Amino acid sequence: MNYKYDVAIIGAGPAGIMAGISAINSLNKVCILEKNSSAGKKLLISGKGRCNVTTSKDIREIVNAFGKNGKFLYGALTRFSNSDLMNFFESRGVKLKEERGMRMFPVSDKSETILNCLLAELNKNGVEVIYNFPADTVKKTENGFQVSFKSNTIFCNKLIIATGGKSYPETGSTGDGYVFAKSLGTFYSQTHSCPYTFDRR
Repeated sequence: MNYKYDVAIIGAGPAGIMAGISAINSLNKVCILEKNSSAGKKLLISGKGRCNVTTSKDIREIVNAFGKNGKFLYGALTRFSNSDLMNFFESRGVKLKEERGMRMFPVSDKSETILNCLLAELNKNGVEVIYNFPADTVKKTENGFQVSFKSNTIFCNKLIIATGGKSYPETGSTGDGYVFAKSLGTFYSQTHSCPYTFDRR
């Protein structure tokens, strides 16, 4: 299998799906490559299966919660804020509700509601999701990139790596993105395990 796309995205989690939605236009042929047999595995278990979509807090509160290092979030949050995300879902018929701590959940209390909305948006815009494609090599080519799995190769002009980190291997987050980034000569900070503590119950 050899296919050519304008944009290819590795990873069909929330970041990869939103990247696919953002990348599509009348000139782009877009695909998402997913190693699992289905999309959004980690999304489905988030918020104890209810999906804590976002927070209703002001952008400044969100940034301040990260201390002096939080300023890097301003750029992303001013381009697409938590309010924009809530409007994205509400405008597509997904009602949200606010709970303790200003957390936003779907009224259905089911993470499937969020995932189904995202997948419907991909389908509506003609974004192809290729499942069971655990990319094993990523290469820079003269005209773009080459992503391969066994005898299957995807060629693309632009590549987005949205594989997540190493936080939940059972869902597919096994650190593949770091390997791909390194093979492309991209700098990234070394990952480390860290203690997770609470100061109250």
